[in-house]
Amino acid sequence: MSVTYPTPSPHLPQAKQSKQSNRLPSSTPPLPARAVTRRDAPRRRRELAGRWWWWWWAASPPSASGASSLERVALAFFLASVALVLSCALYLYVFRYLGRGSAVAGFVGDDLEPCDVFDGAWVPDAGYPLYNSSLCPFAERGFNCLANGRRDTGYLKWRWKPRRCDAPRFTARAALERLRGKRVVFVGDSMSRTQWESFICMLMVGVDDPKTVYEVNGNEITKTIRSLAVRFASFDLTVEFFRSVFLVQQRPPPRHAPKRVKSTLRLDRLDNISRKWVNSDVLIFNTGHWWTPTKLFEMGCYFQSGRALKLGTSVEAAFRTALETWASWVEKRIDLNRTHVFFRTYEPSHWSDTNQKVCEVTEQPSSEAKGNDKSEFGTILADVVANMKAPVTLLNVTLMGAFRSDAHVGTWTIGVSLEFLMLGMNWLAKDGPVIADS
Repeated sequence: MSVTYPTPSPHLPQAKQSKQSNRLPSSTPPLPARAVTRRDAPRRRRELAGRWWWWWWAASPPSASGASSLERVALAFFLASVALVLSCALYLYVFRYLGRGSAVAGFVGDDLEPCDVFDGAWVPDAGYPLYNSSLCPFAERGFNCLANGRRDTGYLKWRWKPRRCDAPRFTARAALERLRGKRVVFVGDSMSRTQWESFICMLMVGVDDPKTVYEVNGNEITKTIRSLAVRFASFDLTVEFFRSVFLVQQRPPPRHAPKRVKSTLRLDRLDNISRKWVNSDVLIFNTGHWWTPTKLFEMGCYFQSGRALKLGTSVEAAFRTALETWASWVEKRIDLNRTHVFFRTYEPSHWSDTNQKVCEVTEQPSSEAKGNDKSEFGTILADVVANMKAPVTLLNVTLMGAFRSDAHVGTWTIGVSLEFLMLGMNWLAKDGPVIADS
């Protein structure tokens, strides 16, 4: 038996067709459809029939039958992309894993066709933002633009609306119930960290006693700490972040390396903290923003595989090799019966000059993508994931971010360092979810 999926959205470049099976959801562009085997058919029918129940579970009180269903499957969510508006749109896609098994009237069409939540537009919504960053103890000051001098607030009042779907508003309490007893892990650069912070702030709205939510080691939320974990004690929920900007190991140079080589990226080895990512219920990755000549070669960092230096390897080729190492690790180390794995696509920048020194921050979303919806890294990522045997879901946020020239940190930040020199690529996270990252 086979299932035919709708044509992917053209907003991102298409991945090359793989001879291996592609188990990614068909609604996630730019991946090609895959043939579904007879063994897969019952599961896929349930997914098509219940394509929108996941958001319903997050927007309404749980039922007894829903609770038992949750016990049987790992849940997943997509983190409110560090900016109130973007976050909710992304949640639509991830929360579909919260309660497999039943269709909800009004959330899918009569033909039970899936809806691509990443194909849509930003619409005004006076009900936003979903939280007040000044009241969230986990909101990092560096991304709190209102506290850092920004006066306009219109950028907080936009909601992502899929073209073919009518999705209810995110409800923090219901989301906490669905995540009860779970471990959620974010891995990546500051884009991932700000998304992690924003998600925690969104969940805090549904907590009765804020004192029951705390960083497990008493750490302050800062970019200088490599791992952070916030515990929601009343819900037995832990939401963690691990800083791994390349996903692979960064090591001292080998012996007899040229003087210009100060460190290397071991393209054949995943980060040495990867052992801490296993045994999670939801695992969300991102990388790409540090894969530039400026942050690599000009800092004396080159590539290595085994004992061999790869001085002539391009950044794009190294990026692909690193992702293939990551893909192999996922397939070998992750219990896919428990853990749902996600990978967020590349977030666009909005530089207004060729030297990347001036970030174009507007007061409203742009009406055009202006080419910011295209990314070579996005093409490479899609190709690698399409060739995986493991069911990894791509979270295609590139188009969403392409329109949000109003949602960058810009000059409204503090503590500028190497990581934040690229302010045209960082998003506001702490004033309410908009879009965030580094």
